[in-house]
Amino acid sequence: MKLSKIRAAVALTAVAAMTVGVTACGSSSASGSSENDKTINFWDPYPQHKAGSDWDKLVQSCAPDGYTLKRQGVATADLINNLTTAVKADNAPDVAIIDNPAMPSAVDAGLITDVKDAGVNTDGFDENIEGPGVVDGTQYGVAFGTNALGLYYNPQVLEKAGVDISTVKDWDSLNEAIKKVVDSGAKGITFSGITGEEGVFQFEPWFWGVNGDLSKPESQAAKDAQDLLSGWVKNGWAPKSVATDNQSASWDLFLTGEYGFAENGSWQAATAQEKGFKSIPIPAKDGGVANVPTGGEFATLPFHKKANADKTKAAADVINCLTSDDNLVKTNETLGYLAAKKDVRTKQVAENPLWEPWVDSVEKAEGRTTKVGLKYEDISATLSKNLQAALNS
Repeated sequence: MKLSKIRAAVALTAVAAMTVGVTACGSSSASGSSENDKTINFWDPYPQHKAGSDWDKLVQSCAPDGYTLKRQGVATADLINNLTTAVKADNAPDVAIIDNPAMPSAVDAGLITDVKDAGVNTDGFDENIEGPGVVDGTQYGVAFGTNALGLYYNPQVLEKAGVDISTVKDWDSLNEAIKKVVDSGAKGITFSGITGEEGVFQFEPWFWGVNGDLSKPESQAAKDAQDLLSGWVKNGWAPKSVATDNQSASWDLFLTGEYGFAENGSWQAATAQEKGFKSIPIPAKDGGVANVPTGGEFATLPFHKKANADKTKAAADVINCLTSDDNLVKTNETLGYLAAKKDVRTKQVAENPLWEPWVDSVEKAEGRTTKVGLKYEDISATLSKNLQAALNS
């Protein structure tokens, strides 16, 4: 499924020798140069967290003694491309935070290295959350925590429609509730079915909720989930715009107060609380909590042709600092995630009850690439194509 470490290193060394003149975004000299030996270059996909923000201050506080930490926020869509260029030029950052579905590709391309071997503490983390970071038995990254998808509802709309949220336990009871909401004069449900991974991310809880298997993206389970979502559109219970709405646009519709339900992420929990909205886990077809895909990112150590052992240890110490039991609640609260350690997550929920409705979803969540690895890219494309066809039929 991936290049061996030796093959990857040889291939990258050869490429680096031919591309020594390439300069990567946000970097200066190669990692082996003396002027850069005491600077930890840290890339993350959070450009919205500017210099001086809580996240920036937390990262800066993890600079090891004697080192300066230089953080750069890079858009998720650009980070892997920029990292590829930087690794080829042997000018990669020392720490890179990578979106979890990209982990197998990053490993296959030789962009990142074994974090346990470098001294990152990986003990005690939840296996389901860390799954995408483990490829062929080697751990290439550590997830601080995860976000999750849930089913938000507007209590005022449901009360007017005579819907008791405690009765929503499976697909049939959810459909009954949505119908009551629409019959009362309100609007039904919003979700994101946009082309690409964002729409697939929101489709997967329904797919897994009918025992779908990612290795079989055109199974009956996939059709059942497509029929459920497209049926909402055909019935007028969901807007036709779901086929082009991303998660932000879908949430904006729910914020109007006109809808009874919305599928969206835990990252909206604070806003939902301010608006008086509440949430429950997404129900599986026949009852219980549907599995949702793990969200969030992995802290990784990029490949350097001329690795500096002291620098690598310092970079590993930055990750250890952010993921230590002392800091893990702070790290996750700053990013709006639930911690990837059960005992720490329990503490986090006790300190911030906002997260309580999300615990079951997080503990049942599964990584999109954990079982299928590099095949996920094609699987996701198939799910997206078929979902679009169903929504637009």
